[in-house]
Amino acid sequence: MKPIILIVLLSCCLAFSSYAQQPPQKEIDLESFMERLFPVQDEDIDYESIYEVLLQLYLNPIDINRANAEVLAASYLLDPSQITNLISYRDKFGPLISLYELQAVPGFDIKTIEQVLPFLTLGAGTSNQTQTFWKRIITEEQAYFLLRHRRTWETRKGFTPADTSSTGRISSRYLGDPNEFYLRFRVQHARDFSLGFTLDKDPGEQFIWDGKTARYGFNFFSFHFTKYYVGKWKTIALGDFQAQFGQGLVFGAGYSLGKGSETVPTVRRSSVGILPYTAALEFGFFRGAGLTYQSGNWQSSLIASYAPRDGRAAASLDTLTSEDLTINSFNQSGLHRTESELGTKNQFRELSLGGNIQYSSTSGKLQAGTNYLFTKFNHPWIKAPTLYNQFDFAGQSNSVGSLYLSYNWKNFFLFGESALSQSGGKGNVIGFVSSLSKQVDFSLLWRKYEKDFHSFYANAFAESTRPANEQGVYLGIQIKPIPKWKINVYYDFFRFPWMRYRVYAPSSGYEWLTRISFQPNRNLTAFFQIREEQKDRNLSDSGEPSLPYQVRPLNKINGLLSLEYQVSKAFFFRSRILFSRVNYNSKKTSGFMVLQDAQYSFNKFRLTGRVALFETDDYDTRIYAFENNVLWTFSIPAFAGQGMRTYLVGQYQINSQITTYVRFSRTAYTDREKISSGLQEIDGARQTETTFLIRYMLHR
Repeated sequence: MKPIILIVLLSCCLAFSSYAQQPPQKEIDLESFMERLFPVQDEDIDYESIYEVLLQLYLNPIDINRANAEVLAASYLLDPSQITNLISYRDKFGPLISLYELQAVPGFDIKTIEQVLPFLTLGAGTSNQTQTFWKRIITEEQAYFLLRHRRTWETRKGFTPADTSSTGRISSRYLGDPNEFYLRFRVQHARDFSLGFTLDKDPGEQFIWDGKTARYGFNFFSFHFTKYYVGKWKTIALGDFQAQFGQGLVFGAGYSLGKGSETVPTVRRSSVGILPYTAALEFGFFRGAGLTYQSGNWQSSLIASYAPRDGRAAASLDTLTSEDLTINSFNQSGLHRTESELGTKNQFRELSLGGNIQYSSTSGKLQAGTNYLFTKFNHPWIKAPTLYNQFDFAGQSNSVGSLYLSYNWKNFFLFGESALSQSGGKGNVIGFVSSLSKQVDFSLLWRKYEKDFHSFYANAFAESTRPANEQGVYLGIQIKPIPKWKINVYYDFFRFPWMRYRVYAPSSGYEWLTRISFQPNRNLTAFFQIREEQKDRNLSDSGEPSLPYQVRPLNKINGLLSLEYQVSKAFFFRSRILFSRVNYNSKKTSGFMVLQDAQYSFNKFRLTGRVALFETDDYDTRIYAFENNVLWTFSIPAFAGQGMRTYLVGQYQINSQITTYVRFSRTAYTDREKISSGLQEIDGARQTETTFLIRYMLHR
């Protein structure tokens, strides 16, 4: 049977104009991929860490012949029925001979195959194992240097000369220049090794060599070395790394997407294990060693980390010794532009010791494991007391452990994790993802995180930025009534049993999203999306006598109408209308944005541009718009007020080794004479930014 299928497949491959069994890795439509999988835009979401881990998925394609259901589900590329059909096809006919053979797998159409091809391989990448390890490193094709420069050209207040107040106090100013520099070196081979370093200097930071403040030219330095499959050692990671096991209640890494337009698969986390850390964010990673040992169906991982952390210290009035210091707060911005911010750099040390034991059945359908993490700071962490943080962590050490389970039964992916922290606080999440039919996919997730649940590296599904003080139920569905139409819907109800920041009472809320997509052919795509969210917020103090800390529901609606058309192989355009509406305390405000994108490619050049007009009544009605940027960089800025946004991105491939990117962007406001506030204030109505990036491939 299989030879007959292959004959048909080889004929079908003509449509792809290639007969290669392992086609070259296709360029990813990064914007479309990220926009589909990213959570609904919000200023509290850590986009960079999500982006970096998703980028690793592209740079380390999945071996289609070895991946089990867990690995395939972790990619968010396939629905449960497609995963089940693929595994059944492999069991029946053996390993795939060509990626184009996916056409013979039930449920895989041309569109699906085109979307997943950039992320898949037949395992040909292991063919260089006959060479010595050093030889593989110095000859690896995926080896590059990347240098990026970014700058805002209008002068911010922080870069102006300091002035003196009437009391004789000299005002604060930035210590460095307005240039941002980012340098990355990376050499990697999928399922073999990865090594590299990342250097970063933010605008306003000094470019200086100062060992006392751990500034060696650049302000931030990250490095990693990861080796895979050394005997029974599945992973050996040194330097900076992350970990993702279970549903993210103990080890969450950055690979968690949550609520977005992809309403079904993204609620589930996958145990992708220990990953190299390559982002420029200065928190949320381990620094030390991470090891994973594989023995049959069992694997065990150990994590040891001793990492510097930024924070503010306080000392008792009756002592000046460093032993009596306490941590007031941690600085997670990574910015060290002023004397005050620089005073937080590397003030504390964080010791982390933990591990994971995991069992995976031979069939790949069952996975179960346990996590444990112990964290200790070199000084006690004592927050300034407020009404809402009474149950937050306080002390010098914390431990958290969990049990998790996932099971693939037919077209159902069931999953759950239960965790307990040192405080006695519990965290629980349970749910499933399923293909109910060829046309309908469905997901359900229930979570309950107690107010005193403390887990520093958690990144589980939650409405809040961390899993604590929350209960909720999420329902998601995807319907494909006919081939050209797709409907995505989710509804999420949540409660907060204790007070929160800006909400000084127990509260509840809900959120729902509907997206209707229409794609009559490969070149035309249209969709309409609407989202409503309602959460409580404290009323502002009006100065009139009233009951303290009154809360009112804030209702927010965002909508998006999009039309995309690939006119030809060289020309593409996108038109969008975005709108927002907020109803809070009987006051209604609104906003809108209209944008036009165009992209034109010719020879070794590519130009991408946008013109957008926006107007919002206030900051609550701000509008987020995903923007094109230079290679492996993303932008999701928020727009509030009235004005015009334009940008142009140019790409030119000089030769097989060198590619350059240039981006010019400008926001011109018509409703103000000053932009931003504090040291970021610009005296004027325009903000202009340029970005330049050059990538040098060492061995092409």
